[in-house]
Amino acid sequence: MDTSEEINNQNLPKHIAIIMDGNGRWAKQKGKLRVFGHEHGVHTVRRTVEQSVQIGLEFLTLFTFSTENWKRPKREVDTLMKLLVSSLKKELPTFQKNNVRLNTIGDISSLPPKAYKELLEVMEKTKSNSGLTLTLALSYGAREEIKNAVKAIAFKVKNNIISPENIDETIINTHLYTHNLPDVDLLIRTSGEHRISNFLLWQIAYAELYFIDVFWPDFEEKHLVAAIKNYQNRERRFGKTSEQLN
Repeated sequence: MDTSEEINNQNLPKHIAIIMDGNGRWAKQKGKLRVFGHEHGVHTVRRTVEQSVQIGLEFLTLFTFSTENWKRPKREVDTLMKLLVSSLKKELPTFQKNNVRLNTIGDISSLPPKAYKELLEVMEKTKSNSGLTLTLALSYGAREEIKNAVKAIAFKVKNNIISPENIDETIINTHLYTHNLPDVDLLIRTSGEHRISNFLLWQIAYAELYFIDVFWPDFEEKHLVAAIKNYQNRERRFGKTSEQLN
């Protein structure tokens, strides 16, 4: 799909994050098991990544598996982990072809050994790619991330590595999973739900939020274009007034 005439390339969001919601409900509507929706959701990920490269986005973060998702039925979790491994293997050539660097945030040590190993291997093989940085949030929860950051900073204060007076946003940022990523400019959530679901709570402080009433497997190129165009029509004031910006 040619998006060059629809999007202002001079005003692209640097970092887009997506809550990929609705796989299970999409499958249920079709009389299928939830795993059917997850399988089709993988195809949507591929399309979205390829389009992001075409548009010229620098950072794309996908909420792939939350800390709360471990509570789902074992069969569904096992299927999701198998999908992760097979998808990473299958998509590596596409990552290399499109100059995509794979990154991850979350407690990946809690992943099954096979998924953990495959993830690290693909990250290693794409680490020199300089195009889109694709970040998968895996076993991720924002409150857990912030809690771990507070504990790490407290340890350094206790051991006189950091002075309490010097704790600022920069110090906090360096202790988050996303220390190597810019703040989110545009957060998209599919499926019609209007909530954040414990995703990047610190990083979306000034993000533009875009909710779309489409299940993730049905999310197409036109929907990403619409989200970016909507973002480009908003005035981002960061606490200032319109007059100050002008």
